Formats: sequence, C-alpha cells, structure tokens
Amino acid sequence: MKEPLTKLERSWILYDIGNSAFVLLVATILPVYFKHLAGSAGISSSYYMAYWGYAASISTIIVALLGPVLGTVSDHADHKKPLFFCSVLLGSLACLLLGSARHWLIFIVIYIIAKIGYSVSLIFYDSMLPDITTPDRMDSVSSKGFAWGYIGSCIPFLLSLGLMLGYERLHIPLSWAAVLTFLITALWWLLLTVPVLKDYKQKHFLNEGRLSAWGSVRQLWDTVKEISKNRQIFLFLLAFFFYIDGVYTIIDMATAYGEALGLDTAGLLLALLLTQVIAFPCALVFGRLARHVATEKLITLSIVAYLIIALFAIQLDRQWEFWCLAICVGIFQGAIQALSRSYFAKIIPAEKSGEYFGILDIFGKGASFVGTGLVALLTQMTGNIGTGVSIISVLILIGLILFRLAIRSNMKIQKENHES
Repeated sequence: MKEPLTKLERSWILYDIGNSAFVLLVATILPVYFKHLAGSAGISSSYYMAYWGYAASISTIIVALLGPVLGTVSDHADHKKPLFFCSVLLGSLACLLLGSARHWLIFIVIYIIAKIGYSVSLIFYDSMLPDITTPDRMDSVSSKGFAWGYIGSCIPFLLSLGLMLGYERLHIPLSWAAVLTFLITALWWLLLTVPVLKDYKQKHFLNEGRLSAWGSVRQLWDTVKEISKNRQIFLFLLAFFFYIDGVYTIIDMATAYGEALGLDTAGLLLALLLTQVIAFPCALVFGRLARHVATEKLITLSIVAYLIIALFAIQLDRQWEFWCLAICVGIFQGAIQALSRSYFAKIIPAEKSGEYFGILDIFGKGASFVGTGLVALLTQMTGNIGTGVSIISVLILIGLILFRLAIRSNMKIQKENHES
C-alpha cells in the first residue's frame, strides 16, 4: 500500500495486536498449564487432549448460536462499538480469572467464557473493516492487522514464557506464575482496545425502524435466504467452513498435540513463538502480492499449503518435525486468514457487515467445533492421536474443492453481467 495508514486504520490494527496475545496464550501456555492441572487430577494424555478439544468446541458452538444475532443487532446505528466493548471486557476479565482456577474443570469453564468473549469481539471487529478503509485497501490493511498482531503478541508472550518456564528461579510457585501470565495478557488485550474505541465511528448501518430481538432474528432469516440465492457467497461460506475449520483446529490443538506426544514443553512453546515471528513478514508479503495477484489465487495457494501441513502432521512424532510444522504454518497462517477476511468484506453489503460476519463466524470459528470435536472424539475412541489428527486433512481438502467451485461460480456471474 503506497499511502501511509490512516489514524483509524492504525487504531483498528492495534486491536489485532491486543487480541493476538490471547490467541498465542491459547495456542501455547494455556494447554500446558491445563495439562498440569489435569495431570494433578490423574487424567491421562488422551483424555486431557480430548477435554481440551471439547472445551474449544463448546465455546465455538455457543458463538455460532449467538454470533449472527449479535451481528445483526450491531448493524443498527451506534450499536457496534458498545457491543464490541462488552465482548472485549468479558473476554479479558475471564482471561484474568483463569489464574484463580485450581481445579481443571473450573479452569475449563473460565476458558470457555474467555474464548466466547474473544470470538464474539472478532465478529464486530472484522465487520468494522468497511468502515475503517476503502475496498481497494482492504487486502493490505487486513494483512497488516494480522502481521502486526503476530509480532506484537510476542511481547506479552515472552514475558509470560519467562514466568512459566523460570518460576523456580524466580522462587515463586507455578500457580503464581500463571496468575501473572494471565494478568499480563488480559491487560495487554484491554489496553490495546482503547484506541479503536476512541477513533471508530460506525459509517454503514441499517436505517430500518425500531430495533427488537424478534426483528433482528427475522432480519437474519431474510439474509440467510438471500445468501442461499447468491451462489458466489453461499459456496464461499461452505468452502470457508471446511478450510478455515482445519486451520483453526491446527492452531487450537497444536500444543495439546505436542504435549500428548510427550515432546519437550519448552521446545513446543519456542517453536510456536517462531511461528509468530515468521507470520509477521509473510502476512505483509501476501498483502503486497494481493495488489498484483488475484486474491482467489493466493487463497487457493494457502489452502493447498495447509493441506500438505495437515498430512505432514499425521506422522509427526519428533521435535524437529514440530519445528518444521511451526515454520510452514507461520508462512501461510496470516495469508489465509487476512485474505479470506478482506475477500468476504468486498463481496457483501457494507451496511450489513455485522450480520454477514456473524454468519461467516458460523462457517468459520463458530463451526470449528467440527474439527476440534472430531479430533477429540477420534482420539478418545481409538486411543491413537495420529488417527484423530488425520481428520484435519479431510476437512481442508473438502474446503479446497468447494472454494474452486465458488471461483467458477463467480467467474460465471461476472461473464453473465458483462454480456448483459
């Protein structure tokens, strides 16, 4: 992007930096600390991984049910910002309370609440994109959000990592190290939300009458019917359901998978830190490439790469293999998320962005319970972790096929419009 970022674009990107600290915490330290609590209660590695998967699934099911309705409500004038703030407050306070949990079940319940707050906040945050920038800048701004989120989240993570790995040298118990870790993450998340709360103003909104819960549900149903008739959006949503499901399952389960295999904890955490560092320049590169290469081609490339990553993960059982996995994920993680977000923002009505992103969340993070749930269920049923992980590649392959169909449909629509 040749022009410098505007103040509003910078404020919006800062929230990506803030919430990414929680994402990195969930992907790294939280599963390790949960394993400590579960192990103290005599829970085996297979059941520990299954319970972690079920927790992720429960939170996303709840978001899938709430997200579209809340997104619809946020499309009315002056509703997006307060709803966004409430979800951030819920997530960050729950993150803070994680340090008070001493029983694995209480920890899981608080984690579910924190994950709900985080996921719902992203519905409102993503739907702000049409308000904070122009369509020709969306790919670049979205990519910069993810890029700076990856590198910025390393600051609280390194502080937290020092506490969790060096608590004995600091002469404090592990439980206190956990308290400080969750405090650092919660404050980082909350403080970096302040700029966008100050600068953001909702530009696109619905001008329909009085807002009511039933009216929002009815409006949502009308939009669902509209989407079912729009083949381009409908096929993209189906494709997104499967391929991003696989992506988020890898993110949510990576550390738990490595822990269950008995790999070195410090090595796992450092490898995932490397993922963040690599993701920073790669997300920026893909954002620049989007100026010259069709977004659809870049998304296709990223899906194929994730399919290879998922197949490689099935046989993973050594530390160096986990490092290779972390590097490959870092290269494509930002691209597939950022470009999917901006691509969707460009094909939907701007004044209904909250509603549409709420629906997208069902097909994306809201539906990731399929991946985490299937991994957990297959692992528990077979007692084989590799068998559970193998389902991820199937989800991504289906997503790839559907995305190619969505592209064909879009080309057909464009050709018909051109001829008419």
